[in-house]
Amino acid sequence: MIDFHTLITYVAVVLGLFLIPGPAVLMVLSRATTGGRGVGIATGLGIATGDLVHGAMATFGLSAILMTSALAFEIVKYAGVAYLVYLGIRAFFETSGSLSIPRNGVITASRAFRQAILTEMLNPKTALFFLAFLPQFVRPENGSAIAQLAVLGLVFAGMSAAYTSLIALGGTAFARLIGRHGTVGRWQGKVVGVIYIGLGARLALQQR
Repeated sequence: MIDFHTLITYVAVVLGLFLIPGPAVLMVLSRATTGGRGVGIATGLGIATGDLVHGAMATFGLSAILMTSALAFEIVKYAGVAYLVYLGIRAFFETSGSLSIPRNGVITASRAFRQAILTEMLNPKTALFFLAFLPQFVRPENGSAIAQLAVLGLVFAGMSAAYTSLIALGGTAFARLIGRHGTVGRWQGKVVGVIYIGLGARLALQQR
């Protein structure tokens, strides 16, 4: 099972990524401000469900690689590090504009939930992110890699559901905050970039 230190590190990194407003947060805010808190929460739960599906697919895909060869798993793991560092460098130097919340028509909570699941599931960037991100926290000394991957995916989805629900509950206030501070869109890429690059550096240093 995952050791406490690795789990805390994982939670801290995920929380750091969540705190930077991204497409998922903007989608939840849009639904919450136009359809109410219930619709916003349903949207967030739909996104978390999509994340859960991506986590499961990454777990089964990586488990198949692991069953083939431990070396193959390590190769995928380091390819993931390279991908995260690439994302970090690109995000850090990318010129971002001000964040804006898209305005959508009012829909029911059940429809918002289904749309959010489909949107998240069909996002290829999310699939690649899970394949690159989860293996970085798997430790051979902690037992079954498959069990570790499953726990990491569940924790991510649970945190996503909790965070987006809080965003939906405070949707109006949060939307006003983003509206006032347009510079958030300019520095968010740098923060995300530092997190991605730092994760890659952490693994590199750990292997020494």
